[in-house]
Amino acid sequence: MIQLDLSDHRPLYEQIKEKIKELIIAGIIGQDEKIPSVRELAQQLTINPNTIQRAYKDLEAEGYIYSVRAKGSFAAPVSHIRKKTEIQELLTDFETSTRQARFLEISKDSLIEIIDKIYSE
Repeated sequence: MIQLDLSDHRPLYEQIKEKIKELIIAGIIGQDEKIPSVRELAQQLTINPNTIQRAYKDLEAEGYIYSVRAKGSFAAPVSHIRKKTEIQELLTDFETSTRQARFLEISKDSLIEIIDKIYSE
């Protein structure tokens, strides 16, 4: 299921996160499907469970998985993931645009006026 590349410069937990994200987005791990427990995956990959725990914690914070007490971790619905990803991309673009506006000396009040106008439509 998950293969780690020991020659990769990225930390193992990041590799695990990326692999699980790919499996969820590709539909290989289905919506609400249980993913391996921290202990199971640590044994399978022969790495420290804390590494898996960190990856799972990040995946949950990013909305890719959710936990159910005493049941385990499960894949989040893909529509939820896509929405959360789109929001994050939009906010990143907004931050970049805001920095450019500040560089061009567009006032904060002008930006707020534009935002208020859009939200009042």
